[in-house]
Amino acid sequence: MTDISPTPAAMPRTHGLSGSLLTESPLMKSRNAAEARFRSYGIAAIVVALLTLAIMLFTILRDGTSAFFQATLSYPVLIDGAIVDKGGKADPAEMAKVTTISYARLLGDSLIKHLADKGIAVEGMTPKEVTDMISKDAPARLRDQVLADPSLVGKTINVNAFVGGRIDGYMKGRLTRESSANDSNVTPRQLDMADKMIEAGILRSKFNWSFVTAPDASDLRPEAAGLGVALIGTLYMMFLVLIFTLPIGVAASIYLEEFAPKNWFTDLIEVNISNLAAVPSIVFGILGLAIFINFAGLPASAPLVGALVITLMTLPTIIIATRASIRAVPPSIRDAALGVGASKMQTVFHHVLPLAMPGILTGTILGLASAIGETGPLLLIGMVAFVTNYPAGPLDGGFLDPASALPVQVYSWASRSDPAFIERSSGAIIVLLILLVIMNVSAILLRRRFERRW
Repeated sequence: MTDISPTPAAMPRTHGLSGSLLTESPLMKSRNAAEARFRSYGIAAIVVALLTLAIMLFTILRDGTSAFFQATLSYPVLIDGAIVDKGGKADPAEMAKVTTISYARLLGDSLIKHLADKGIAVEGMTPKEVTDMISKDAPARLRDQVLADPSLVGKTINVNAFVGGRIDGYMKGRLTRESSANDSNVTPRQLDMADKMIEAGILRSKFNWSFVTAPDASDLRPEAAGLGVALIGTLYMMFLVLIFTLPIGVAASIYLEEFAPKNWFTDLIEVNISNLAAVPSIVFGILGLAIFINFAGLPASAPLVGALVITLMTLPTIIIATRASIRAVPPSIRDAALGVGASKMQTVFHHVLPLAMPGILTGTILGLASAIGETGPLLLIGMVAFVTNYPAGPLDGGFLDPASALPVQVYSWASRSDPAFIERSSGAIIVLLILLVIMNVSAILLRRRFERRW
């Protein structure tokens, strides 16, 4: 063994650069600076995205949380039989002939009497101004309660009645005394009375479940508007879309990926599927209007029609996601199954499909989550109609009954002029976001539940 000094040819080359490799060269400094700038750009982009998301969520929660609370009057009301049951027979058929006007008078007179008993008064305030503070929806609610239980006639019950949208807005800070001066629907004396009723415990803000369960209301009763019909319509649509898209999308993906011959025809199908995934959603709405309503004669504003339109829009996305999941299964699994004598069908359904199932379920749920917020197609098929009746059950033809959908309800309320409806549109967005979070969490859990390692 000899000690041989390295020759110049054996020395590491620096490619024209002078100095040691341990010393940062100008080129290396430039590369490191570019890398640091790129990292800074990435961090800045993430921070901007998170800030934008935080601002959006803060704005929605700030403006929409109050929609779940409603200013409510609590006071005793005598159900006078001379007004609601003139025949004295407690016959619901006869009592149903009494209109809400009589119940409104009953509520108004009871409120005036209760305020007088409590010694609450505002100088110059007329009885009409007092009764106008009660929501126009309250008489209908009281009437339904009495018709459901005629034994209430002649008794004094404690009634929880909504106040009008302006008083509710005053309690939530949406209406101020300065802005009320230019509002013909409220007077300063009513605001003074509201302050005194709050001090007496007659008027308070309560959690309003009817915002989630009640149907939509007219422009004169914004405080009574709810999401009940829209929520049921959305659930009906998503249920039908899941039934339509999952079998068709999975079957089409399996055929195209595992069984279809590779020729110009299948290439044409693949190109069209990719193109359909990029078609604007409003085009599918026009297609649904032409085919399902004008040609097939299906009823407009029905969950079935909305589900068919959403299915056409979502199916290409689900097919693409499903094919990607099937393609991700290693070819060695197919070769191993075929090598031990399994048929092509057995290989696909016993080995490939179970391994691809997490991706298939994830892609399907995310596709449905994306479709649940579509508004344009549903507007074209008439789901923007004002619907106050709940659709029937699924087994009773409810899929063909008129209904609305959450994104359409948001659009409808946001387009109305009353600030109370703007508040409710933000509240509806919160409900829609909760549904989206549930669907995304379900996708994560299903993926982890069915995920297999290979």
